[in-house]
Parts: sequence; C-alpha cells; structure tokens
Amino acid sequence: MSTSSVAQKTLDDLLNQYNTRSIPYISVAELKMQMTTGDVKVLDAREYEEFEVSHLPTAIFVGYSNFSSEEVTTSLPNKEQPIVVYCSLGIRSEEIGEKLKKAGYTQVKNLYGGIFEWKNNDYEVVDMTGAESEQVHTCSKAWGKWLTKGNKVYE
Repeated sequence: MSTSSVAQKTLDDLLNQYNTRSIPYISVAELKMQMTTGDVKVLDAREYEEFEVSHLPTAIFVGYSNFSSEEVTTSLPNKEQPIVVYCSLGIRSEEIGEKLKKAGYTQVKNLYGGIFEWKNNDYEVVDMTGAESEQVHTCSKAWGKWLTKGNKVYE
C-alpha cells in the first residue's frame, strides 16, 4: 500500500506530501509576533468565497485561481518587503509564494498550517467587516478535519 493512499497522520505528513519547501515556512506564533510590528504584508491565497467567510486581520486577498503577480507588484512595489502567504493549510500558498519569488520578491514565507493552524492556536480571524469571527471556510469535510477550533463552513 502506498503512503499516498493511507490517511494522513499529521499535518507534517500532509504538507510533506504536497509541498517541496521551496518557500520557507513561518509558524503562526512567529507571524503573530511580526504582525504586531506591522513590518510584514500578509497575503491570502485562497478563493474569494473563502476570504469572505474569514481571514487573518490585515490580510490582503490575492487569490489562487486568478492570482496575478502583476497586480501584487502594482500594490506592493517593494520587492524586499517581508511577505507571508497563507491558504487553508499551506499547500496553495506555497505555489503562490513560488510565483512571487519568480516575480522578484526576496522575503516570501509560507504560513505553516495556514488559517487552520492560526485558528487552532486561538488567534483571531475576521469577517469582511473586520469583526472577529468563529467561522472558517474549510472547502470540504476531508480538509475540514484539520480545523479543530472555530465553526467550519463548507460552502
């Protein structure tokens, strides 16, 4: 039986299956600390309907399916700006991080465990009005198993 057909045991196993670590990880605790200084730009690499449900405070929506490095370059012209990209778990965000690297950004990191790990550590997520929310879009029940805190939204 191949390892890919066996249910994932840990988040590490899951991320090792899908990611190459081409974009270095940052932990949720490290990002939380960096966000207090305001130096880091946080980019949400999920679909818009996921972002609408909730996102990290100060996050800028860049999307996944319709991601445009040209749009990011226009809004974030400083290519040395520290950037952290996140998605649900850290898989899609690695791909967007690679695109940012190709566009010339030099300080790009991938949030380990994404918004799920953020919420699992009791950090705040906000809705479109900026109000704190317990809702997190989990895409499906299969992916939703990785979110252990908050209210799971599937659609």
